[in-house]
Amino acid sequence: QVDECHKDLIFNEIITTLQCHPTHNIVACGQIGGNVLLQRFSPTCNGEELHKFVHHKKACRALRFSSDGRRLFSASKDKSIYCVDVETGKLKRKIKKAHESPIYSMVQTGDTFVATGDDDGALKVWDMRSKQATMELKECEDFISDMIVEDNKIIIAASGEGTLTAFNIRRKRMDVQSELFDSELLCLAKMKGGRKLICGTGEGVLNIFNWGEWGNISDRFPCDKEQIDSVVPITDDVLCIGTNNGFIRAVHVLPNRVLGLVGQHTGDFPVEALSITADKTCIASCSHDQLVKFWNIEELKTQTVDTSKKASKNNKRPVHFNKSKNFFADLMEASDEKAANGTSEDDDSDSDDCE
Repeated sequence: QVDECHKDLIFNEIITTLQCHPTHNIVACGQIGGNVLLQRFSPTCNGEELHKFVHHKKACRALRFSSDGRRLFSASKDKSIYCVDVETGKLKRKIKKAHESPIYSMVQTGDTFVATGDDDGALKVWDMRSKQATMELKECEDFISDMIVEDNKIIIAASGEGTLTAFNIRRKRMDVQSELFDSELLCLAKMKGGRKLICGTGEGVLNIFNWGEWGNISDRFPCDKEQIDSVVPITDDVLCIGTNNGFIRAVHVLPNRVLGLVGQHTGDFPVEALSITADKTCIASCSHDQLVKFWNIEELKTQTVDTSKKASKNNKRPVHFNKSKNFFADLMEASDEKAANGTSEDDDSDSDDCE
């Protein structure tokens, strides 16, 4: 039985995005009003505020720590980008009107470079030292929802129009764009030792691409009925997905299986962001309940899939990790399953609970 996870962080506004620090028990939290808070978390108290930044005038939509954790970049619906010193809280750089449209997503592309995507599909790469855009392209017609960078050379961008696009940073051009999918592409994760890219969609499907083959998917896994708003890799084979009804589930990729329920936010609102803690024992999540919650993922690291058995919707109730924290979710899912499938057989899958 593993140790209990960190206590919830409680706020007076909706948390729209978050990012865990790479080396310390610190999480950056962006609020719907634009404030950014740095909070220290622990298993014993409901957070300690280290810094509060009030630079943005509208919702903070993206947060990224530098690889060494010394700087924090934030981007907002007000079209601005800010960079602060994590230790001192001092402002290092600001770009007030970085885009013509509200910024939707951001990713680091080097020690002093960030890429930003906006509501209308424009992508820019910024040198934060000179505060100049080194690349500007518009190859998408809808918001750029998420981005992943390979070796600071290639940006893979997902878009609300339903395309995946590869941008070449050095050549300052688009390399390739996928076919148009039926659903929004909303979030990205690199898996399987970097050989696969996983993309969460608006129809509850995980689209799976071979890395470097962006024209079309190699596989698809309909793993939820709800829109997949956020993903975070746990191992090379297992990731967690956050859906727009507040649930967080663990999914095994290739072979494709839903492993079980990890956590839940109340209120039937989207899980806006997921981030793994520095010690990789927990994930942090945020929704519209004004909380940042933490979920233990230690048990997920040893999960395997028996490929000799076909996945079945009716043979078992799903495993509930972090079970004591998921009491009400347990009742809801059990009720839903009985209504859909009748009473299930004896369940042998709920052993070794996280708490």
